[in-house]
Amino acid sequence: MISQNIIQLNYIKKEVQTGSYKGMRYRLEKAKGEEGDILLATHWPEPFCFSKTPAEQKTSSAFPLTPEGKEAAVNWLNAEYEKKYL
Repeated sequence: MISQNIIQLNYIKKEVQTGSYKGMRYRLEKAKGEEGDILLATHWPEPFCFSKTPAEQKTSSAFPLTPEGKEAAVNWLNAEYEKKYL
């Protein structure tokens, strides 16, 4: 499972953080929402990078750009892994 410890919120506020876990690639980034900055989490199947993967293979969800939002994003990614990649 993806660990909370490897996701750094301060890093995401400045740069996109990417990773992979057993066939699932993921990306966490700061984005603009209706009410300000949000944490956008996206996952897709290996083997290609984000820019080379067709949009229909990517799944995204938005979370608050807070420590609680980071925790919710990691929990969502882990749940998506169990649902789609096991």
